[in-house]
Amino acid sequence: MAKRLFALAGLLLMFIATNSGATPKAEAAQQTQQADSHVVKLENGLTVLVKQDKRFPLVNIRLYVHAGSAYEDPGQAGISHQLEHMVFKGTDKRAPGQTALDIESVGGSLNAATSFDYTVYYVEVPDDQWQLGMDVVSDMAFNAKIDPDELASERKVVLAELERGEDTPSSRLFKTIQGMIWKGTSYEWPIIGYRDTVKSLTSKKIHDYINTFYQPQSMLLTIVGNVDVDKAIAEAKRLLGPKRNTRDIIPTKPFALPQVHGPAVKVVEGKWNKVYLGAAFPIPDLKAAQNAGLEMLAQLLCGDETSYLYRKFKYEKRLVDNIGMSPMSLERSGFMYIHATLDADKVQEFWKELMQEMAAFTPSVFSDREIERARLNLEDSLFLSKETLSGLAAKLGFFQLFEDGEQSEQNYLFALNHVDRKEMGQLFSRYIRPDQLATAILAPENSGIKEDKLSGQTKAIWKTEKRAEQESDTDTGISKTVSLPNGSKLILMPDTTLPYTALSMYWAGGEGDVPASKQGLAALSASVLTRGTASMNATEIEDFLSDHAASIGASAGRTTFALEAKYPSRFSGKVLPLLKEMALSPSWDKEEVDRARQDQIASIKRREDQPLGLMFRHLFPFLFADAPYSYLSDGTPASVAAITAADARKFWEKQRTRPFTMAVVGDFDAKNIEDFAKAVATAHSDPSNNYAFPKLRWNTAREKDMSLPERNQAHIVMSFPVPGKSDLETSAQLAVLKAALAGQSGLLFRDMRDKQGLGYTVTSFLWQAREGGLMALYIGTSPDKVDQALKGFKTVLKELELDPLPQKELDRAKSILKGEYYQEHQSLLSRSREAALLTTLGFDTDHERMLIEKAQSVTPQQIQKLARTYLNADKAYLMKVLP
Repeated sequence: MAKRLFALAGLLLMFIATNSGATPKAEAAQQTQQADSHVVKLENGLTVLVKQDKRFPLVNIRLYVHAGSAYEDPGQAGISHQLEHMVFKGTDKRAPGQTALDIESVGGSLNAATSFDYTVYYVEVPDDQWQLGMDVVSDMAFNAKIDPDELASERKVVLAELERGEDTPSSRLFKTIQGMIWKGTSYEWPIIGYRDTVKSLTSKKIHDYINTFYQPQSMLLTIVGNVDVDKAIAEAKRLLGPKRNTRDIIPTKPFALPQVHGPAVKVVEGKWNKVYLGAAFPIPDLKAAQNAGLEMLAQLLCGDETSYLYRKFKYEKRLVDNIGMSPMSLERSGFMYIHATLDADKVQEFWKELMQEMAAFTPSVFSDREIERARLNLEDSLFLSKETLSGLAAKLGFFQLFEDGEQSEQNYLFALNHVDRKEMGQLFSRYIRPDQLATAILAPENSGIKEDKLSGQTKAIWKTEKRAEQESDTDTGISKTVSLPNGSKLILMPDTTLPYTALSMYWAGGEGDVPASKQGLAALSASVLTRGTASMNATEIEDFLSDHAASIGASAGRTTFALEAKYPSRFSGKVLPLLKEMALSPSWDKEEVDRARQDQIASIKRREDQPLGLMFRHLFPFLFADAPYSYLSDGTPASVAAITAADARKFWEKQRTRPFTMAVVGDFDAKNIEDFAKAVATAHSDPSNNYAFPKLRWNTAREKDMSLPERNQAHIVMSFPVPGKSDLETSAQLAVLKAALAGQSGLLFRDMRDKQGLGYTVTSFLWQAREGGLMALYIGTSPDKVDQALKGFKTVLKELELDPLPQKELDRAKSILKGEYYQEHQSLLSRSREAALLTTLGFDTDHERMLIEKAQSVTPQQIQKLARTYLNADKAYLMKVLP
């Protein structure tokens, strides 16, 4: 279930089930209570679900419409997605941009999304603004204006978004598979549509589409957060109760299982560094009884690092950079998806061995331990969806719309706990068959990969005959800081809302401890640190973590190094000893170093296959003159290839002896945590081994152009030097300015996207170290509009210099800062990470909150002075990635 909700790059936020079909009769609204959620069906058939959750001062509101790309005709492909864009371009009561402005001005966030089976409009707002949130999502769905001039402008934005997707391997791969599996159905075309169909959309066509599908009886409103249930239901009745249905809704029926007549193979060559391979098998729709078994099968075969195929092809044979498998179940159909990234010269060997594994598969290869581990992790992912209001709202909505309300969660868990080898074997034999196999491959030019050879290989190896079988209120305690031996610190932040613990250990150093000749060493050391200890090898660690639904990872920053864990609190007594052993006695196994080296080099190549990956990988070396900010943080293929196990060990010996800060958030036994932290600090820390944080020195060259052939879009970043975090007052002003520029109602978006239609994404971002930082403007646009985009940046900056920012813009920016802070700090790990990182950098744990408070007193005159001081377009650093 969790995989159905969140798999495949966010395509499955949620799906909408149809009503009975007839226009509901006028009768009293029906209300039921499912667990602690309240469900009301209004007289017009619209369903309202309210769940009170007091953990955060926020309310998440979503309005789902049972109308997505699968409800379109081929000639109007993309109309659902175009409408999703147009609701931000004006309604009967709000001018273009006013919708976003209203929400962001109170510190909220908003967006919309289109999938195959639904469109959703959603906001997350402070809890005292929930009525505004309900008004906005209702207004977006029912009162979109679809002005022809605005449509012409936004059509360009959608076309830019379409081209942007074609520049990304995963998107191109999915679209290819989609057309192969679902040919002849309304799932065949991309959600975004095609160039020709998008260009043909008119205001009348979109209004006709709205009149056809935007019926109250096929909608669901979810309200989740710190809200009074009765008041929320009353407001829903007031706002949406008067809406009337104008036609009957005919319930959809599942498609017949597609017949691929495979094995079908399609190879698309292009300017790629790597091979991107996707293989798919049709499976039933999301209501099918087989779904729990299919998810178990996918999890065991290739669901995570402990799975069968991952271990074989990634870990043992090193034939792939990564490989995964998951079921994608939609309202009327689905497919099982295997995806892998690898080098072109390994495709033939990989494919041959994969087909051999598929042909000979029997579920007897799974041990009892592995089956129970997979079951636990599927249950765990479902439970953890409740960690944020957004995740909780998505889960509740899914069950309400497609299943039988919250009882469906119990039904799914019951089915999951009764999946056995026999059922998995039957499912594999029924659905994972060569004649139903569709494979798409993106390959480098002149790769030598032949469609007929792979298809023939599949037929020869894998015969088609049948195989033989064999809540409550938040309970947060008071935070406290504990001094540890040798200068280290422990920060305890209790929160017993969920039975989980998040732990972050941060050291100063990171890439700052790496010589220029060994760029990428810190990242590689972080990767290998958790891959073996004195008592457990890498696969044993993976098994252990999966058995306990836990995660442990290390990461290297420019000037920091981190070791983090998250786990169910009941397993603390088992996870903490492993974490201690990782910190004190990592094995630095040569084989694991070799694997990590191979992974890192592959990652570098994948990033450079994507325009944004290429741009942001090279941005810091372009901007900064001195280490570590001038480094390629992942290194180069050559520098990484030269790193040895001895290098990694030496790096860690220096890094680990520095004092650390450990922050723990969640449900935990304070004494056990303190004992653990003291043991590590006693064995590790040397208070004399302090790290001197470097200052930023900018390069003298101010322009850099890079090229990525055969892509559709140009990408531009204009950067400016600004003060660092140590200057709290200026940092607060910069944060306000960044918020004023960014967002869907921000200055950049309104001018360059809404008015000029220059690109799908235009925004600003702020990055700060201790003593320096950068503010940047970004846009992805058409190659022929680069000059116009640069002119647009300069125009916005000049306006900031000449005139004080209007007070309403300033108020909006301040509210955004407040809203973003709470929205981004809902997860336990985000809170432990922030506390540990800030302390390591020399700041108070409430530094960001202090910044938000200081931002509330920023004036228009201060923003004007800030822009004049730092945002001089003539002195900007300009980087472009061009096709």
